Amino acid sequence: MTSGRSFYITTPIYYPSDVPHIGHGYTTVAVDALARWHRQAGDDTWMLTGTDEHGQKMMRAAAANGVTPQEWVDKLVAESWQPLLETLDVANDDFIRTTQERHERSVQLFLQAIYDRGFIYAGEYEALYCVGCEEFKPESEIVDGTGAFEGLKVCAIHSKPLELLQEKNYFFKLSELQDRLLELYRDRPDFVQPESARNEVVAFVQQGLKDLSISRSAFDWGIPVPWDDKHVIYVWVDALLNYATAVGFGSDPDNFARRWPAHHIVGKDILRFHAVIWPAMLMAAGIEVPHRVFAHGWLLVGGEKMSKSKLTGIAPNAITDVFGSDAYRFYFLSAIGFGQDGSFSWEDLSARYQAELANGFGNLASRTIAMIGKYFDGAVPAPGAYTDADAAIQAVVSDAASHADAAIERFRLDEAIRSVWTIVDELNGYITDNEPWALAKDDAQRERLATVLYTCAEGLRALAVLLSPVVPQATAKLWTALGAEAALGALADQPIREAGTWGLLPAGTPTSALVPLFPRIEQAD
Repeated sequence: MTSGRSFYITTPIYYPSDVPHIGHGYTTVAVDALARWHRQAGDDTWMLTGTDEHGQKMMRAAAANGVTPQEWVDKLVAESWQPLLETLDVANDDFIRTTQERHERSVQLFLQAIYDRGFIYAGEYEALYCVGCEEFKPESEIVDGTGAFEGLKVCAIHSKPLELLQEKNYFFKLSELQDRLLELYRDRPDFVQPESARNEVVAFVQQGLKDLSISRSAFDWGIPVPWDDKHVIYVWVDALLNYATAVGFGSDPDNFARRWPAHHIVGKDILRFHAVIWPAMLMAAGIEVPHRVFAHGWLLVGGEKMSKSKLTGIAPNAITDVFGSDAYRFYFLSAIGFGQDGSFSWEDLSARYQAELANGFGNLASRTIAMIGKYFDGAVPAPGAYTDADAAIQAVVSDAASHADAAIERFRLDEAIRSVWTIVDELNGYITDNEPWALAKDDAQRERLATVLYTCAEGLRALAVLLSPVVPQATAKLWTALGAEAALGALADQPIREAGTWGLLPAGTPTSALVPLFPRIEQAD
């Protein structure tokens, strides 16, 4: 069911030195929902996620735990990071690890190519380095230490002392690409999104770019520089290349041509690497830059950005164990404007679960299926003549589908869900206004009752398709209960851009009992 239009989308590759928190889960389900939508629209879709496993921080953590770096990352990935995808019901197409041979070999090919093109030179480097960020810190992120770190320079992000590093390194001529980058941002205003992120990147590059140290010689946990094995490639250069190596750069030119360029979704704290260094590296190699770099905001808990060092990280399964993966996905994708910071609270999650999922969508589905069971022996009734009220619902469904698709094109998942939710709200109001239980008491109103319940069932058919990228488990149950699997085929095969077309669910389709899609959750005192 592919249209030939390629849609390749990536999460950042996560640094597995610690366990995942809900911020990692947020990014991952956003990318998954976008990929599911495009896959269901018939686009040639590929979703990549994975782990970034080299660097000094990983080497030190392994040493502290008495194992080799490879043993350490193998354990972290197997026990924490791959299970996260199952916990959140993520349907990724690939999972790349930067310690895989397919990656390491292609990274060396890429670096050799930009070296041969004259973009790399040897030099000496002295700068303050944050092991937590794996980054030489710019002046703007260096602050004076307080308390135990009085008199030291510390990282503004980690509040930990910085290390002064002096090394002979290889440098990438980032400064030479400054004008080309500014031209890119000017000619393609949607290259960096949202607008606030774009403005930040443009201002940063306009201040002037320094050449980038792209190798380290003080430790050996990394990919060797191809022409000088005393050096390993700087972990960020290695990490960024995953987006290209995973789809065949250096190993499968046909697949690379089919998939590339990518859409990248990243947290705003790693925006500069993706919107400045990464396109510059690609320009140096003569490779097309990505389609888009979209930076989402931070998840705040109690007003602070989540972080392991500050113990504000919440494990995703703390939520899914209580509310389920659908509720996790729905809450984070609808409650926060995608691209802006958002606050998480258990109270808000619980209230939205109850109001929107259980009472809104879940109750609409249960009532409709139950009434078709009670009044029409479980077969979807054939509608009679449509009234203005019925036509209004049809218009709502059609508009919701087209508005949602337009919002998805802008990566605004929150707006897409809001559009689709108009169907839920309108149908609940329609049932209240039309009182099918009252119509059922009057034989003369039999045709009207059939029309009302067909309208509800067909609205649910559209909802199941449109919401399946967001709440895949609940919509699969609804699809089965509606009898749509037998009548129309698998939910995943329904063309999502045609979901707003009216009248696709055939009259006479046998329905079956529906368990509550979002069961009531007993709140512990």
